[in-house]
Amino acid sequence: MWGRVLIPGAILCAALASPAVAAPGSATTTVTVKASVVKPLVLTAKQDLDLGTIVLNNGTWSGVTISVSQAGVRTCVSANVTCSGTAQAAKFNIVGSNNNVARISAPNVTLVNQADSTKTLVMTLSAPATVAIPNSGQPGVDFSVGGSITVNSTTTGGLYSGTMNVTVDYQ
Repeated sequence: MWGRVLIPGAILCAALASPAVAAPGSATTTVTVKASVVKPLVLTAKQDLDLGTIVLNNGTWSGVTISVSQAGVRTCVSANVTCSGTAQAAKFNIVGSNNNVARISAPNVTLVNQADSTKTLVMTLSAPATVAIPNSGQPGVDFSVGGSITVNSTTTGGLYSGTMNVTVDYQ
């Protein structure tokens, strides 16, 4: 009686252990594998962004925008403010692998009044979206970042400053 139980069990185990049969109609192909290796990007700050001196005129008014373009040209057109001093765009240099493109990221900057840290201005930055890298290594390629702020008659006087965070990465 035990023999009759063991033999069917052995046949069942052998059936479960048999290898699977490959599906008919399978195919094989090849593809090319590539890897592009580039030098790390090196970003160097060469010049700070400066809007110059902004003199607020008397009266009650709002919404005057002062800006410096990427070319370093200041725009200060309003009867409510007077701008003086030297204005300049920020300047950076990027070094990387030739014939590549770098994306530029430059988020807005919060400028804090150095005499009263509760008073701030937001500077909206203007940077190129991308920069072509025409050569490997030095001298790299320069690019500029401009920006603008908006003031009104109630803006607190004082020196406003902040930190610009510019990031570059390969496109």
